[in-house]
Amino acid sequence: MGHHLWVVIPAYDEQRSIGATLQRLTEQTDGAFTVVVVDNGSTDATAEIAAGFADRLDLHVITEPVKGTGAAADTGMRHAIAHGATLLARTDADCLPAPGWTAAVRRGFADGLRMLSGPLRPRADEFPLRWWERRLLPAVVSIAATFGRFRPGNRDAAYLGPYVMMPGCNLAITAELYEAAGGFPRTRIEDVHEDRALVNRVRRLTRDYGLRRDVLVHGSVRRLRAYGLVGTLAWYADHRYTPDRVDIR
Repeated sequence: MGHHLWVVIPAYDEQRSIGATLQRLTEQTDGAFTVVVVDNGSTDATAEIAAGFADRLDLHVITEPVKGTGAAADTGMRHAIAHGATLLARTDADCLPAPGWTAAVRRGFADGLRMLSGPLRPRADEFPLRWWERRLLPAVVSIAATFGRFRPGNRDAAYLGPYVMMPGCNLAITAELYEAAGGFPRTRIEDVHEDRALVNRVRRLTRDYGLRRDVLVHGSVRRLRAYGLVGTLAWYADHRYTPDRVDIR
């Protein structure tokens, strides 16, 4: 029997990382959740590695052939809802949720939030972090969040509350609100940042969203390393920089 909290993980060619992500989910202090990995047309062993965790996690592995984190994440969210999920959390297949992540998500919902996120910190296990990378991933997130508050597209009289940056790799939402808001747009990340779009859809419906310091995920710095600081900032600022190869592996 599935649990009411489901964790959704879209994944594309993540055979090098998804095992660590799923291993971290086996180590959660609150283990009462179901995981759905959405294989987004991978050409490697992503799905097979994920399936190998079926003996340690309440796990579904499904496929979404339409390219895009928005499409894959939405497929996962709707699969979870169709199987009884009332609470939804998302991380990505190159991320490491802190051991207390699902417990913190549950506390956030218990405190009345209907959508929540928290800090994104750099992973230290992928490769030795340069000192500037260790400092700059949080800085990039902070700068992007500040920029987002002033970005014209995030300012509209119809919004009930302020803009809050909620990275898709560290985001949780009630199933009821996800459906009411229309979910993640089924887009490619190079076209639309689906996490920002969902935040703005939610802002038209409620003020019951916010950030929690204990909802912590460690994310990959591979995009920062591949794009450089200026390129990364421009990428997050409405794709003012879009590289030839978006999917950094």
